[in-house]
Amino acid sequence: MAKKAKKTAKKAAKKSAKKAAKKAPKKAAKKAAKKKSARKPNAAFMAPLTPSPQLAEVVGSKGLPRTEIIKKIWDYIKKKGLQDKKNRRMINADDKLKPIFGTKDQISMFELAKVVSKHVK
Repeated sequence: MAKKAKKTAKKAAKKSAKKAAKKAPKKAAKKAAKKKSARKPNAAFMAPLTPSPQLAEVVGSKGLPRTEIIKKIWDYIKKKGLQDKKNRRMINADDKLKPIFGTKDQISMFELAKVVSKHVK
């Protein structure tokens, strides 16, 4: 009986190996067909914007794309430790950020782009 069990195990192993060999080329062909085209950057995001004098104190006075302005503000926030300790989504204003935030002492990170848009041309 042991010989019979070994034979059936070998047959099952061969069958599963054949099935795997048949499936492999099909999957590779599907993946090759789904090649994506390279993404093109949107020119509107790359257009340089001039910051207001208040914003220029934080990011510099030369023209930068909107994405770079937000990056520089985040670098400043992290360097100065201005994220709220309990609720990390909130940003506390210091002396340089207070004029940018307007009347608020604290804004959420989701409001940051809205606030910055008022200070760029």
